[in-house]
Amino acid sequence: MKRHYKGISINTSKNTHEKVFDLIEKDKNSRIVDIPCGSGAFVMRLKDHGYHNVTAIDIENILEIDHDDFMTGDMTKGLPLENHSVDVLVCIDGIEHISQQFSFVKEVNRILKAGGEFIISIPNISALRSRWRWFMTGHHHKCKSPLDENNPNPLHHIGMISYPEIRYLLHTSGFRIVKVITNRTKPISWLYVIFIPFSFLWTSFVYHKSGKKEGTSKINREVRRKMYSKAILLGESLIVKAIKTSAGQALQSYKIENQ
Repeated sequence: MKRHYKGISINTSKNTHEKVFDLIEKDKNSRIVDIPCGSGAFVMRLKDHGYHNVTAIDIENILEIDHDDFMTGDMTKGLPLENHSVDVLVCIDGIEHISQQFSFVKEVNRILKAGGEFIISIPNISALRSRWRWFMTGHHHKCKSPLDENNPNPLHHIGMISYPEIRYLLHTSGFRIVKVITNRTKPISWLYVIFIPFSFLWTSFVYHKSGKKEGTSKINREVRRKMYSKAILLGESLIVKAIKTSAGQALQSYKIENQ
């Protein structure tokens, strides 16, 4: 069912906009970028809560609201913003639609100020339900069947990404994850909890073995701990908040969650 915010189309899963909004630090003077902004529902939500320095970016202008600060921008190319000019960048269900994910994240790093917030939502393919779908069909959650290769479309999910992959993407591009939550847990997801003990034991064995061999034991323990959190095991979408860091810079105002 199509959902709306004050009559503006919302093209994402239930509760995602609300959860993303709650992760933004409440400084009303912050410059916030929403990419891809789509119809402008999240931009409108920000404005309704007193954020007036909001830049909307998308590959084309399909805004359903009056908003002067719109820029045409492509997530696969350079963003039309100055270095270190943005406090918060929000990317709601966007990064799974592009193949150049590292290039995009490095562009986000370029335009964010030190300590700036990068908030991403993505389909949760690390969930048990999605893993079962992959086992049965070779397709993940939110990508249930082959893409239409005769009609390539920017809306296609060509870059589905797991939690360990998005952590690697962010942590090797000048960010540190400080929060991982989900938009919601559907009741059907609880059916898959019976697989947790088997999955945990096998994952622990593999991570321990590879950690000793590759010298990544600490990383593997952190990833495993987060992979067996409720948000990742059962959540519909993943919402990840990361902070831009610089060499030797401590995250003084943020508590990094145990990954």
